[in-house]
Amino acid sequence: MGTGMAVEIKDYRDAGRLRAVEDGHVVGRIVYFVLDGPVVALVPVHTVVEPGHEGRGIGGDLVRRLYEIAAEEGVPVVPLCPYAAKWASRHPELAPVPAPELVAAAEAQQAANPV
Repeated sequence: MGTGMAVEIKDYRDAGRLRAVEDGHVVGRIVYFVLDGPVVALVPVHTVVEPGHEGRGIGGDLVRRLYEIAAEEGVPVVPLCPYAAKWASRHPELAPVPAPELVAAAEAQQAANPV
């Protein structure tokens, strides 16, 4: 992080949020859901970095951490969020491309139950 302040990234799975917290304040987040099937996957749909905290790499750190969590759990990520998708395209070694049927399933679940 550019400022030298520690940003902690916390997963709030029940709320579908991955939050970047600095000095007790949420400075960024990814809104995501867990795909019901055909296989379990993490599906980020929105990435936000709070005003005044942009340009410090917080958004990228959030996406990277989501991919790390998915790898730890042995599940894929289906990035429906444009920011997460762009990050994934720039880091193919960390962000495997999901199968087309997973993308279709994630899009269908998101359309049926918008987050």
